[in-house]
Amino acid sequence: MLTTAVRLYGAMDLRTESFMLPEIKENEVLIKVVTDTLCTSTYKAVKQGSAHKRVPDGIDKAPVIIGHEMCGEIVQVGSDLSGKWRVGQKIVIQPALKLESGYDPGYSYRFIGGSSKYCVVPSIVLERGCMIPYCGEGFFEGSLVEALGCILRGYKGFYHTDYTDYKRSDGAKKGGRIAILGGAGPMGLGAVELAMGYAGAGQITVTDIDEKRLEFARRKCPELKAKKLGCRLDYVNTKDMKDPVNKLKALSDGGYDDVFVMVPVPELFSMAERICREDGCINFFAGPAVKELSGSINLYRIHYDGIHVVGTAGSIPEDTVDTIRLIENKVIESGALVSHILGLKAVEAAIYAMEKPSGAKKVCYPHIDIPLIAIDELEELGKSDPLYRELGDAVKKNGGNWCAEAERILLEKGPKLI
Repeated sequence: MLTTAVRLYGAMDLRTESFMLPEIKENEVLIKVVTDTLCTSTYKAVKQGSAHKRVPDGIDKAPVIIGHEMCGEIVQVGSDLSGKWRVGQKIVIQPALKLESGYDPGYSYRFIGGSSKYCVVPSIVLERGCMIPYCGEGFFEGSLVEALGCILRGYKGFYHTDYTDYKRSDGAKKGGRIAILGGAGPMGLGAVELAMGYAGAGQITVTDIDEKRLEFARRKCPELKAKKLGCRLDYVNTKDMKDPVNKLKALSDGGYDDVFVMVPVPELFSMAERICREDGCINFFAGPAVKELSGSINLYRIHYDGIHVVGTAGSIPEDTVDTIRLIENKVIESGALVSHILGLKAVEAAIYAMEKPSGAKKVCYPHIDIPLIAIDELEELGKSDPLYRELGDAVKKNGGNWCAEAERILLEKGPKLI
C-alpha cells in the first residue's frame, strides 16, 4: 500500500513524502486515517528528536510517522484477527501503550502515525487494547478522544477526604467549584466541556492572560450554555490584576474545590494552592518542556487544610472508552475544541508554528488537500469559494462549531490529495 505521511528524521526535521507500507502480518490491521488532530506533545517530540523519551534513536535512517490523535476505518484485517475486526469498521487509536520502552504510536513507529493516509497497526497496539471501536458521528470527534481522555483522566485523578473518618472519594467534587488556570487553550476548553457534561460542577472559573484567547473560549463554550446546565461559568483575565488571588476567592465564595493548572508556570501552581479551599485538590496538568521546574507551595496548608496535589499525564484505554461514550451520547460538544482544519501538506508548517500557540485543536484530513484554515474564516472565504461557503453554512447552523455535517461535506467535496 502506497501512503503519504509526515515523518520525523531528527530534531526539527519533518518531511512529507510518499512511500510503500509493508504487507500486513496475520496479527496486524491496515487502516485508513480519516482525521488526526495536532497536539503540542508532537511539537515537543519534533523539537527534541531522539532526545525525547518516546522517540527512538536512528530516526535519520528509519524515520517515524508523527501524529497520535487518529481516527479512521479498517481497510484490511490480518488472518488471525478475522471475526475480531472487520473491514469498514471505524476505530480510534489510544496511543499510550504503557510500555517500558515508552514507545507509542505517533512518536516511535515507522508505519503508524496520524499524519499519514494509511497505517499498519502493529500487534502490540491490538494486544494492549489500544485500537478501540468507535461509533460516533464525526471522525474528528474520534481524533479528539485522546485529548479529551487525558482531561477525563485528570478529573478522575482529583480526590477528597472526609477528615472525620479519613475516607477518600475519587473525582472532582460533585456540584463543587472548579478553577481552570491558564484554561483558554484547547485542553482548557476540553476541561470546561467535561466540567459541565461529566463532572457536574456547580461553578467553573477559567483564567487566562490573553483577551483574544478568552474571547475565543467564550464563543466556543458560552456562559449561557453552562447556565442552562445549572452551572455558573466565568472567564477572567488576570493579566493586569493587582491581586488575582483575592478576586478569585471572592468569585468563589472563599475558594475552589478542584483546580487545574493548564500551563507549566510555577506562579500558577502557587496561585492554585492559595485559591484552594480546605480539602481542595490541585492537578498540575500541564506537561513541562524541561525536566527541572520548581514551584512553591505553602506546606502549612498541605498539613492543616488538607490541600491535595496530583499530576496526571496521558490516559488509559478505559478513559478512551469512557470518552467515546460521552461523545456518542452527545454529553460533550467536542466541536467546541476545534479552531482550524487542514490537509496533510499543511502539517509541517502547522507543527513548527506551535512554538507560539494559537487557536485550539487543529484537525488534519490526510486525504484532503487544503491549507490551514480557521473555522472562523469560513464565512469570509465562502464569498469566493463555494466549498468554503457550504462549510461555513454548516458550521453556522451548529453555533459556530465544527461538526459532523461540515466534515461530511469536506470529505465528499474537498480537493483530494494525490
